[in-house]
Amino acid sequence: MPTSPAASGFGPIADTAPLSLCDREPHVPADRLVAEMVPPPRFDSVRFGTYIPDPNQPSQTEAVRVLEGFAAGLGGAHASGAGKVRRGFLGLGKGKAPKTPAGPRGVYLDGGYGVGKTHLLASLWHATPAEPALKAFGTFVELTNLVGALGFQKTVQTLSGHRLLCIDEFELDDPGDTVLVSTLLGKLVDAGVALAATSNTLPGKLGEGRFASADFLREIQGLSAHFRSLRIDGEDYRHRGLPEAPAPFTDEQVTRAAHRTPGASLDGFPQLLDHLSRVHPSRYGALTDDLKAVCLTDVRPVPDQSTALRLVVLADRLYDREVPVLAAGLPFDRLFSEDMLNGGYRKKYFRAISRLTALARDAKSLVEPS
Repeated sequence: MPTSPAASGFGPIADTAPLSLCDREPHVPADRLVAEMVPPPRFDSVRFGTYIPDPNQPSQTEAVRVLEGFAAGLGGAHASGAGKVRRGFLGLGKGKAPKTPAGPRGVYLDGGYGVGKTHLLASLWHATPAEPALKAFGTFVELTNLVGALGFQKTVQTLSGHRLLCIDEFELDDPGDTVLVSTLLGKLVDAGVALAATSNTLPGKLGEGRFASADFLREIQGLSAHFRSLRIDGEDYRHRGLPEAPAPFTDEQVTRAAHRTPGASLDGFPQLLDHLSRVHPSRYGALTDDLKAVCLTDVRPVPDQSTALRLVVLADRLYDREVPVLAAGLPFDRLFSEDMLNGGYRKKYFRAISRLTALARDAKSLVEPS
């Protein structure tokens, strides 16, 4: 539970009491899941023109060029309906497209954390000349949650009329989910939906410029033929030319900032981790609704892998929504053990460290100068 002013021994703290994430148990209706399949707030205004390629990484410039061509190629009517489809880099013919396009009808962005894959994916969504209702954007987890909420056939019906489906953070952690989504994507490709995805693969299975592994290729069977893979190299832009992550503050500083900041939450880190185990990850976005800042006391090492993976999802949702994170205790780069950082999910953990560090920088202004 959040630290109370009286119990903290810090003396009186002015203004209103902060919120608590531990008090929130959101329920997300299916229609909200569908309506929210758009780029998250952090990526509302991104465009190809706002992506700044690293001059030392030509693959980043090439990715922009290819994706701009991809978007232009989706300028006609839906592939399974009437109208014209312009020729793009995927080799689509002029005139009415066949129900099952002959060439690749998707693009797969493969690269490390912090190279701007989500920025590029959201830019593609914005650049595709179609009404927002004909374009969908979500993470792999959000897509599996949609299937769980609507059922498989209803999800196929809901998305089949779309021009484009963008899937961020394509996961390979659960074979069942991989098979489910692969089957879904096959149905959507057959219906003429263009696909775009970013990879979030296990490091030992990451392939250069192609899908992750033979196992993944077997799971998706012929689906890989619908994608052109783009490798995006580079270092994490969040650390490019930026200062080191700020040191954690004291419990007193964090508590005072939480009470002074309207719309801030205040929770003990261990209690929050325990609460996340009782909330489905599909609801973590709703868990952060209307928050202006997240304040955490007693940050300590994450105890186990299941807890760590839940924290990764929360970090992603906070980053998407640009919610600053003010913390006391252990620095964020020491949240995960060496075994975790050297194991199969290390890309996720490094991404979470990167994103939480960026949000910690954003939160520095919440603390009064000493």
